[in-house]
Amino acid sequence: MQSPVSAARTNVHETAKVAIVAALYVVVTVVLAVFSFGVVQLRLSEMFNYLMLFHKRYIVGITLGVVVANLFSPMWWIDVPVGGIATFIVLIICRMVTKKMKNLIWKMVITGVLFTASMFTVATQLMIIYDLPFWPTYGTVALGEAFSMLVGGITIYLLQKKIDFTN
Repeated sequence: MQSPVSAARTNVHETAKVAIVAALYVVVTVVLAVFSFGVVQLRLSEMFNYLMLFHKRYIVGITLGVVVANLFSPMWWIDVPVGGIATFIVLIICRMVTKKMKNLIWKMVITGVLFTASMFTVATQLMIIYDLPFWPTYGTVALGEAFSMLVGGITIYLLQKKIDFTN
């Protein structure tokens, strides 16, 4: 049984890890804001989505990061709720689909494909707000997501060889 001090220390460490991931997501999105929002987007902060493959706590950190980062969006009033909810749902789906898989590369491929496919939410928002055609908009947003997830996947894969994301 954990002592109260040990339990509190664990909670602080868990909370800090969640906060760090949320902050990193926000910083990368905002620093690259010119590429992070709009019809053609390259949101490299999406690389943090892969962290949920290592520990479920990152689902909260990533979702919080998306919500805060989307406050900087020109369409913040719709990006915050829709982006936050969509991200949370896709993270949960990815976690469930990949949970029993052993091969990290396949887990990452499936996660990348699911996130790319989920870009219909962004395309739908852009279609409704800016009266853009759905399929071409979905194509550009999904292509940007696929590229972000590819670059991010390689980055996280290499980092996990040096950093233990499971602790």
